[in-house]
Parts: sequence; C-alpha cells; structure tokens
Amino acid sequence: MREIVLDTETTGLDPSQGHRIVEIGCLELVDRVWTGGTWHRFIDPERAMPEDAFRIHGISDEMLAGQPKFADIADDFLEWAGDAPLVIHNAEFDMRFLNAELGWCNRPLLDRARAIDTLAIARRQFPGAPASLDALCKRFGVDNSGRELHGALIDAQLLAGVYYHLVAGRQEGLALGGAGQGGASRTERVFRAPRSFPVDADELAAHSAFVGTAVKNPIWLRE
Repeated sequence: MREIVLDTETTGLDPSQGHRIVEIGCLELVDRVWTGGTWHRFIDPERAMPEDAFRIHGISDEMLAGQPKFADIADDFLEWAGDAPLVIHNAEFDMRFLNAELGWCNRPLLDRARAIDTLAIARRQFPGAPASLDALCKRFGVDNSGRELHGALIDAQLLAGVYYHLVAGRQEGLALGGAGQGGASRTERVFRAPRSFPVDADELAAHSAFVGTAVKNPIWLRE
C-alpha cells in the first residue's frame, strides 16, 4: 500500500486572499514504512513574503528567488504522487492550497477523499488533548528537537513518525477474531499437567517447630 505524507508552507492562510504555496515536502510510504523516497521543492510564489509567514517558516524572498513557479512543477508533482492517499496534518488547509494552485495553472484537482487527516484522527483518539504536530511528537516520543522553524520536508518526516503511532494496532490483519473473520487466529494455549512437590518428615517437623515459636495459638490448629 503506497501512501504519500505531505506538508506545505505558504505565504499566508487563505489562497482566496492571494496567498501561495512556497514549499512542498513529501515522503513515500509503502505499508506504512518510509521507502526513502522524497519529493521536495521550493516554489516562487510570484509575490512578496509577509513578515508573519516568514517568522513561522523562515523562508525569505531571497531564498525563493530563481525557484520554479508552481506551474513549472505541477506535472512532476502529480506524476510522483500518482493516485496514492495523501497523509496530511490538517488536510483541509493543504488541500485547499494545492487545489487552488492546480486550478490556476489548469491542472486536474486532487480529490479531497484522498486525504487522510492525521489531525482528525488524533482528535478522535484523544478528545480534548492537544493535537498539534508538536504535541503529537511529544505524546509518541517522536524526536523533533531539530525543528526550530516549520519546514515542509522536516514536518513531513515528523508526521510520518506520528502517523505510524496513530495507526499502530489498527492495521488490517491484526483483529482479534479467529481465522475466517479477517483477523489472525488465536494461538492455542498448551496446559501442563499439575506437578506435586512432596515434603518429607524432617521438613514437616522443622516447619511445625518454627510455627510453634513464631505464632501463638495459630487459627489453623484450633478446633
């Protein structure tokens, strides 16, 4: 099963306000294990970087100078992603931006049903608990010590670790039902016959002598 863990960085919060994608980072998973495959691009947003966004991800206008525009990388991105499910934290945000960019350059839009939203999964599993990527890294012991600012590729790497823990124990084939119910069959327990440990007369006498000195009028000797 091929899945793509994906994250984006942008110039702001809403593409309808003219904000654009400036970075896309993706990891390829097969059967929930990273294959080593990545797809990573910085993108010229064709507009200035707002200071608020710069403080979040540290991507400056100078860093983006000379980078390809989204239209230049759209086909490569779509081909690499293929039809695999997209694992995204707060999927609505990234999918909205990706489809806005694809629409602006007349490319096919992504089906939102492809998105696996780890934020929604975390909120269902841990209602009322913090569900940010940093909070989930802390919950699952995923090392995010090298993350000083947001970045699409490093966030995708962290999300891959979080996603593994979110779905651990819920994978297909691990149900507790017997064979024929889609789960692994139970292992039959083998019981050993009871074994006796006889006590000789000297041991019984020593035990009686000890009880006689240590316990006064024991209840098990009363009539």
